[in-house]
Amino acid sequence: QLQLVESGGGLVQPGGSLRLSCAASGFTLDSYAIGWFRQAPGKEREGVSCISSSGGRTNYADSVKGRFTVSRDNAKNTVYLQMNSLKPEDTAVYYCAADGSGIGTIVADTTYDYWGQGTQVTVSS
Repeated sequence: QLQLVESGGGLVQPGGSLRLSCAASGFTLDSYAIGWFRQAPGKEREGVSCISSSGGRTNYADSVKGRFTVSRDNAKNTVYLQMNSLKPEDTAVYYCAADGSGIGTIVADTTYDYWGQGTQVTVSS
């Protein structure tokens, strides 16, 4: 069974940090680009960040540039999203997704083949 599982979400105060993990089971991630998306209540899902299969190319939404960092450890079959200086507007369910083209994009979610179940991130004092 091919699965992506996110973890690391939770409740954090504004200005705090969280690190999300996206682990794969049933397949290896090294040939997949990974995208991170989020969806806040009442809003459409939006792309946050992506990383190519080699890790050599990353991309970020303007709203998170300079605060979020995506990385991958193919040996551990895991991709990470380090989130610093969190703001209340970062509150959302965060999803990771795998794109078999190896390229990745944050402007569309239709190229992604597999999705995780999501992890809740709440930024509040």
